[in-house]
Amino acid sequence: MASTGYHRRLIACAILIAAALVAQANAIHIYLEWNVTLDSTIKPVSQDQPVIAINGLFPGPLINTTTNDFVHVNVFNNMDEPLLFTWNGIQQRLNSWQDGVSGTNCPIQPGTNWTYVFQTKDQIGSFFYFPSINFHKAAGGFGPIRVINRNVIAVPFPKPEAEFDLLIGDWFYDSYKSTRGMMITHLGAYYTFPDIILMNGKGPLGNPMSKAYESFNVTQGKTYRLRISNVGNALSFNFRIQNHQMVLVETEGSYTDQITLDSLDVHVGQSYSVLVTANQNAADYYMVASSKLVNTSDFTSLVGIGVLHYSNSVSQVSGPLPDGPDPFDLDFSVNQAKSIRWNLTAGAARPNPQGTFNVSNVTLSQTFILQSSIADLYDQIPRYVVNNVSYSTPETPLKLADYYVNGTGVYQLDAFPVRSVNANAAYEVSVVTGIHKGWIEIVLKNNLNAMDSWHLDGFGFYVVGFGIGDWTAKSRDTYNLYDPVVRSTVQVYPGGWSAVYAFLDNPGMWNLRSQLLKHWYLGQELYVRVHDPDPNPAKERPPPENLLLCG
Repeated sequence: MASTGYHRRLIACAILIAAALVAQANAIHIYLEWNVTLDSTIKPVSQDQPVIAINGLFPGPLINTTTNDFVHVNVFNNMDEPLLFTWNGIQQRLNSWQDGVSGTNCPIQPGTNWTYVFQTKDQIGSFFYFPSINFHKAAGGFGPIRVINRNVIAVPFPKPEAEFDLLIGDWFYDSYKSTRGMMITHLGAYYTFPDIILMNGKGPLGNPMSKAYESFNVTQGKTYRLRISNVGNALSFNFRIQNHQMVLVETEGSYTDQITLDSLDVHVGQSYSVLVTANQNAADYYMVASSKLVNTSDFTSLVGIGVLHYSNSVSQVSGPLPDGPDPFDLDFSVNQAKSIRWNLTAGAARPNPQGTFNVSNVTLSQTFILQSSIADLYDQIPRYVVNNVSYSTPETPLKLADYYVNGTGVYQLDAFPVRSVNANAAYEVSVVTGIHKGWIEIVLKNNLNAMDSWHLDGFGFYVVGFGIGDWTAKSRDTYNLYDPVVRSTVQVYPGGWSAVYAFLDNPGMWNLRSQLLKHWYLGQELYVRVHDPDPNPAKERPPPENLLLCG
């Protein structure tokens, strides 16, 4: 009997290996060459300001891939500052060397180039990329990523007539260097506010600062997929289309239960797919993205406006903008967030249903309770803190230090308090242990007045709970453990909390951060070191041959 069991395990392993080899054989290699520049001619809002363009484009070019493809991006940095790109939501399976954040990569120096090589391993969905250091995201450099299902995997909705990428985000009139320079002041760090909302790099329809507005051309009676991402720096928005409903189908690599919505809240760093059917009279209709927690009657430029144009329309948009929820109505937003659930029967990157993997009976190995707030550090320098610790970026990327010297002289593992708040605010190179192949619960508490948004590189996490007020152990009784959606960015409401579960099966050095740019830039982040001592490259990739060294 024992021998029979052993042989069965061998056969099962052989099948898995064969499947992996077949998947790799079917994958293609995509080669991209990016010329990254500071472009002073684009002027999306008629201001003299440098915009980060890729091959002359703002937003940058689409990365269009299929599950398991290999993407080679040769980045030529023709800017005047070091540069990195990160691939928001791409999990970089076994390969944090390609993650493109300060803790994993040396920056690409001005006048040089470097090639990222990453695989969209076991993923589908809507994502985006952006520059990750030096406050560059405030100048653009972002673009869409699509990861398409393999042909053998059924998509849980009919093929749309076409797809549109819609990158929406807040924008500053000042140059990113000017805005960055203000971060050393209390006014800049705590009170700087964006000026306008862009849709695909274009200003709102009717705004005197706008050079152009975004418009999508549709055919009456057809259905379209909109891949919507919040690429902004600070503000959540509510998206809606005049006289049209939307069917939510996907978020950040997970197919969702299909719910019909009049409007959708999208928080900083998040991505969604919705289906929109052009089932109204032939005309033009407003597309609106109104900022949350902002009195948009006073700040009208913080309402992004574009057009859904029917191809046989002979009339322009008319009437008032479509009403959305009160921007200060947190109950609406929380209830909508709780209604976004995982489609348990659909396959995604693999043919087995998403619901094959669930959290109803998991045993937690770790719990992190992370509180975000502000603090003035030495000489009254304004910072954002997690558990009263503000992240200090070392000259040597953590991943290099970990690989070559086991972190010695660069960081002290587990010095960061994962379940308590330091009595005194401090700088620290915050690196904590994530137990390999253990389940972790991360509770994110927001002590700020702003909507926050947290992201974990390397994983999709299960969003099990939201709440307003304090989190306690009793809050677990409110968790949704049946069909929580899996994504990589979760909003945390002012004075509230969000809770996620993650299975740490992806060895590497992974960034856990606020997606709000000034929060991240001023220290609201840490790194989770998930270590597998097995040197087998099938467990974690070795450094790439073109590895950059620094520090």
